[in-house]
Amino acid sequence: MVGSPSFLRQSTEVTGGAVTDALSDVFEQIDVRGVVTGGFAVRGPWSSRVAVSRPLKLVALVAGSAHVSVDGPGGPQGPIELAPGDVVLLNHRTHLEVRGGADGAAPADLVPASDFDAMDLAAADLSSDDVLIGGWIQVDPAGLALLGSALPGLVHVRGGTPAASRLSVLVAQVFTEASSARLGSAFAVRQNGQLILLEVLRAYLEQDRPPVGWLRLLADEPLAPALQLMHADPATAWGLIELARASGMSRTSFAERFRTIAGTTPGAYLSRWRMALAQRALRDPDLRIGALATELGYASESAFSTAFKREVGEAPSHYRRRLRTAG
Repeated sequence: MVGSPSFLRQSTEVTGGAVTDALSDVFEQIDVRGVVTGGFAVRGPWSSRVAVSRPLKLVALVAGSAHVSVDGPGGPQGPIELAPGDVVLLNHRTHLEVRGGADGAAPADLVPASDFDAMDLAAADLSSDDVLIGGWIQVDPAGLALLGSALPGLVHVRGGTPAASRLSVLVAQVFTEASSARLGSAFAVRQNGQLILLEVLRAYLEQDRPPVGWLRLLADEPLAPALQLMHADPATAWGLIELARASGMSRTSFAERFRTIAGTTPGAYLSRWRMALAQRALRDPDLRIGALATELGYASESAFSTAFKREVGEAPSHYRRRLRTAG
């Protein structure tokens, strides 16, 4: 059995006698950061319509009230009413409309500025203005594929619920950092963006029933011991008997539950997790593909390349070259 590969140790390190949870492993691999790209502080009726160009867009209401409607693949959704602290995560939507203020008068049409300066929000009156900030979550291609397949087109997390109490605090922190121009504020916004995505996923798992897939699998406590085995040592060809024993189930019960929750087999999940690890490892220009294949448990570089191309759509060497070209 191959030991924990060097490029995996950071994400599977044992801390305090226990392997880190699977969601933490995922976050270690997908390189998350948040970017604030716009915002409004306005009174009276208003509306804003924009085309969405980023796959994972965030809208957070800091103060006041607003309604959100979106469109894109799968059809329109909304309007959804937002309260202070609410966050909306858009997954591959193409159009967004946000409106606020009392009905009756003609709304002011707000056009997001291409040269947005978050300092413009510093004068906002949180007691009377509708204050909204927008941005996007940046992840690497492997993370985008994972999140894109696991989330619906729109995730609405309500800030007033116990599950989202931490999220409301983070939204307020992002607003403060973005509008204060304090030393290190850009770094703080990026780090809080990572935490916001984590809290959105946590709250989503508690508020709603995720569709069948890896995110629902990560939240399934009976299957957690088997998942820890695969994440801690992905090079091992884990069999159903070993995984079922770790979860305290019979082989048949384990296989049925895994497929029901994840929508795939343990072997297919392990293969996909290996490919997520490989995509991150291939950022290192000095790592030999043959060595990576061995450390991930493949019998040959050819077998690894075939599996990688089947999952990612291109050969490992082409993937690395494209990353290098993209900077």
